[in-house]
Amino acid sequence: MPSAPVTALPRLVRTQAELRAALAVWRHEGHRIGLVPTMGALHEGHLSLIRRAGEEADRVAVSIFVNPLQFGPKEDLSRYPRDLEGDLAKCGLAGADLVFQPEPAEIYPEGFQTHVEVERLSQGLCGASRPGHFRGVATVVTKLLCLFGAEVAVFGQKDFQQLRVIERLAQDLSIPTRIVGAPIVREPDGLAMSSRNAYLSSDERRRALSLSQGIAAARTLFQGGETRPDPLRTAVLDRLASSGVRPDYVELRDPATLEPLAAAGPDARLLVAAFVGTTRLLDNASLGEGRP
Repeated sequence: MPSAPVTALPRLVRTQAELRAALAVWRHEGHRIGLVPTMGALHEGHLSLIRRAGEEADRVAVSIFVNPLQFGPKEDLSRYPRDLEGDLAKCGLAGADLVFQPEPAEIYPEGFQTHVEVERLSQGLCGASRPGHFRGVATVVTKLLCLFGAEVAVFGQKDFQQLRVIERLAQDLSIPTRIVGAPIVREPDGLAMSSRNAYLSSDERRRALSLSQGIAAARTLFQGGETRPDPLRTAVLDRLASSGVRPDYVELRDPATLEPLAAAGPDARLLVAAFVGTTRLLDNASLGEGRP
């Protein structure tokens, strides 16, 4: 019986000097570069981003960096799942050519004191629940975009506010990398894929379905003609409550500005953050989309 083909691992680099040398070769060869920034613990959602980058560019680089600046003092930096060996194998299967996995001191050397803040888009939603989070995200993403100089960078829509923050910083700072937002990847039962799903017990995993189920209930109301934010939000809140899930926020927002809406249209974005046990999960969808 023939053996399965062996997938080559992507090249692993850990320093900015190694990264610049590798990128210089690609540029000399005339390749378009695609970047997928991650914090590791990769799942199919991340792999879909890598494959999308491969459609947009000739060479794909993935960064794996658990960014300390975006974790609050009571958050799960030390607990955040790490599996470099498994991540490298998954990157190879998805078509990545290079993985940049630096130590924190490589990104934030001694004396580091420059930060990036996107003001209005960072307010409210996750910005209210996690003070300083988007300052950390904007700072590290700006640094990565500058380091790689990629033609395109791909981010997932599950972190919808983060995507809008990154699009804005690239526009405001005249960073030429094109930012692409890729759709949420879901488990067959509708749960949005997340590295934090690994924290869930089997019972919590079942209760976590209330996020996508609540969005689906709100969409059903909208399709029946309901456009008022409060009943749409209540449809989600009721589903969370019935599953013993504690909401952080349930909001109906403009998909471009993230401003609250007085009435829902098909493009209105319903954004949910909730605690399943101690694990904070996110989900979102446009009311005019299909599932969840």
